[in-house]
Amino acid sequence: MKKLFMFDMGGVVTTTASLDSQIASFLGIELSEYKAKSKPLIHKYSDGKISRDDFWNKMSEAFQKEIECDLFHLLFHPELNCGTVELVRELKDKGCRVICATNTNESFYLNHLERGDYSYFDQTYCSHFMGVSKPDVNFWKLILQIENEDFSNAVFFDDRIENCEAAKSLGITAIHFESIEQVRRELSEKGLL
Repeated sequence: MKKLFMFDMGGVVTTTASLDSQIASFLGIELSEYKAKSKPLIHKYSDGKISRDDFWNKMSEAFQKEIECDLFHLLFHPELNCGTVELVRELKDKGCRVICATNTNESFYLNHLERGDYSYFDQTYCSHFMGVSKPDVNFWKLILQIENEDFSNAVFFDDRIENCEAAKSLGITAIHFESIEQVRRELSEKGLL
């Protein structure tokens, strides 16, 4: 059995809670404008290139609106996927190393930390601390270097197909997460469960 299992957080361990519509509405702007102007800033924030305060100051400038609070932290309320947590526990009980490998930012990280979502894992690797995010292959290269593990001995779960494809390009077994039942089926078929 492969011994290193890497789980994405949003969309796998918890539901993905897109805040685009909520924030656009809060700011009183069109969703398309919000997406166009926020995307490059969110990418920098997720890669840890700018701080939380810098991010919201730049968002205020981009939309010419005073944003005085961390809207990501206040509005982000994902739900726990209990089936995934059960799988994580099962793999750990079998002696596997199970880690969280996630694109995030300080706001979402603090929310997940407060909720205890990272407590299920042996280790958590977050893009904003690492300085690189998926689907950049350097994301997995850095993790596996730190874990002292071969790509061929790792299994990765993510709800985004582009992240799975990037992981596969390195020789990592990547499973596109659609449901916990589908993941369990694929793990069984591959002899990994």
